[in-house]
Amino acid sequence: MAQRNLITDVAGVLVGHADDARLASGVTVIVFEEPAVAAVDVRGGAPGTRETDLLEPHRTVERIDAVVLSGGSAFGLDAGAGVQAFLRERGRGFAIGDIRVPLVCGAVLFDLLNGGDKNWGRFPPYRDLGYSAAAQAGKTFALGTAGAGFGATTVNLKGGLGSASAVTRDGHTVGALVAVNACGSVNVGRGPHFWAAPFEVDGEFGGLGFPPTLPPAALTVNAKGRPGENTTIALVATDAALSKAQAKEFAIIAQDGLARAIYPAHTTLDGDIVFAAATGRRPLGDAVNELTELGAAGANTLARAVARGVFEAKALPGGPPSWRDCHAR
Repeated sequence: MAQRNLITDVAGVLVGHADDARLASGVTVIVFEEPAVAAVDVRGGAPGTRETDLLEPHRTVERIDAVVLSGGSAFGLDAGAGVQAFLRERGRGFAIGDIRVPLVCGAVLFDLLNGGDKNWGRFPPYRDLGYSAAAQAGKTFALGTAGAGFGATTVNLKGGLGSASAVTRDGHTVGALVAVNACGSVNVGRGPHFWAAPFEVDGEFGGLGFPPTLPPAALTVNAKGRPGENTTIALVATDAALSKAQAKEFAIIAQDGLARAIYPAHTTLDGDIVFAAATGRRPLGDAVNELTELGAAGANTLARAVARGVFEAKALPGGPPSWRDCHAR
């Protein structure tokens, strides 16, 4: 685990939130201090995305400026425009002649039925929330009921925004950031234990470990909502220097962290998406083996971030209880 146990332990990564309690929704923005190589892995059946096609390894653009995670379902895609406006004001973006176009990729989760006031008038508020979140980007940020995780839920508990970090044996830093709005559950059955418990570091989500025996009922699929009402969206980042193809592999391996922390994951009811970013501060020595370890560390770190997001969340009025409401001693 690195110093803050946040994705911002990765050199060159900043994070900002903006949320609205009345709306019961929010936005989280990951801004790269310098353009970063990026990729994406989409496994859920109901994704909502912005500019993900350009991340494929065979596309022209190598690097992007930011990733935005937002509530609001398809309405939340507007958050990317706000982030783009913020970056353009600061001269960021892909140069085409004397014009710069900030490259902002993103994904959204569904939180439209969580009790918040969604009667926003003609235009949804996510563009302004995206701008505000980008303006807040820094090295420290809140977990739990914050940013894109503000209105998130799971099948039985309040969801939230989680993050964690780690350092590989080769000295590369890996971090994860996730907004947990899952169809399934992050805790084992109705108990306090997290599916991600085997990967926990320093009691970061309660230190309870895995239950000594697995209740049979815990393996009964208990799903929330209808298709499109869920999604866990995440970013894993590293300071390693990766190509776009290597970043894609990093995203693919790291997405396994969702399956380790959520039961079930990658369902037809979810739009699970994991972005990967490489800031390129440290070269790889052994590309094959170090990339494998980066992916494994990314998966473990993402699983921890999922549990932290739920562990740190606070319930909203009329919504499901928080983990602490049910299990805190």
